[in-house]
Amino acid sequence: MYRSRPNDKLEDDALRFLSSIDDDKSILYYDIVGSQAHSIMLHEMGHVTSSELKKILSALEEAKKNPTTIRTEEYEDIHEAIEAFVIQRSGMDAGGKMHIARSRNDQVVLDIRMKIRDDINEICAALSNLIQGLVERAKENKQVPMLMYTHLQQAQIGTFSHFLLSYAYGLMRDMERLYLTYHRINQSPLGACAIGGSSIPIDRKRTAMLLGFDSIIKNSIDATSSRDAFLEYTSTLAILTSTLGRIAEDFIIWSTTEFGYVELAESYTSTSSAMPQKKNPDPLELTRSKTAIVTSNLVSMLGIVKALPSGYSRDLQDIKAPLHGSSAITLNTIKMMDHVVRSLQVNKERMRQAASTSYELQWT
Repeated sequence: MYRSRPNDKLEDDALRFLSSIDDDKSILYYDIVGSQAHSIMLHEMGHVTSSELKKILSALEEAKKNPTTIRTEEYEDIHEAIEAFVIQRSGMDAGGKMHIARSRNDQVVLDIRMKIRDDINEICAALSNLIQGLVERAKENKQVPMLMYTHLQQAQIGTFSHFLLSYAYGLMRDMERLYLTYHRINQSPLGACAIGGSSIPIDRKRTAMLLGFDSIIKNSIDATSSRDAFLEYTSTLAILTSTLGRIAEDFIIWSTTEFGYVELAESYTSTSSAMPQKKNPDPLELTRSKTAIVTSNLVSMLGIVKALPSGYSRDLQDIKAPLHGSSAITLNTIKMMDHVVRSLQVNKERMRQAASTSYELQWT
């Protein structure tokens, strides 16, 4: 077990301070899957018997189907809690071998990489829906004239569809950036162990293949201590949410009484507690603030890794919350923007009127 060397139990306040259990809930599934692949490899390498492997996999499958049965309150992290659960279900002779040639250092990076892979796919699927919605609304509004602005002043005359397609192109670039990041995320660190690998014969490529990775991270120090791929991913999310923030700001301005170009659906607005006639663009306003939160998460992560020595440091534990938080915020914000785009009402006559009396026409 992890605390095999210290004789004294962690004090409760120290355990609470060190614990990452709350942040680990999002990677519990991936820790189980990673442990299954690692155990299969250990069996194939002759370190675990068929009977022991069956017991380990049975316990892990139970944990996967009923994660609430895993006791977490007395452990520092989910890795320790799952190992204790497996030992409890399968016995020390079998379950105690599950952690052979593995450390929490390579284990946690593996879990996060697998989760981010799924996050990227889910975010890109949501992006695809949003882009499709923008294109569909653009087709509906090809003949709707609309003023274009520089410095928020009337400039040339275009169409509403031209605006919508500009958003679609920006979001497509965001999707391209995500899949470029996916390539660097999709490399397995498992087998790097704490920092220098293991003297026990293992097959890193086999576990990488079982878990769907394109390749392995060849250098063990790099595998356990580098977080640049996570920083790149969060940076991409910050750029993506800034695109969403710009779209939100445009819709907020255009939905005001002074502009009146679009009207937001009541199902995606809020009213005032004192002035019930108002239709406040609260989801769009929160989109702007979510952009700031994702950007601040990136800054926090950069601050954590700045000037850390090579090798694993416990500081890296605190990357989990801003990283996973940024994924969740981005996905939810994309979905909300998709609902707003598909449901907004376009005031075509108001746009035509504004275009017909524009500064450009007055001087031509």
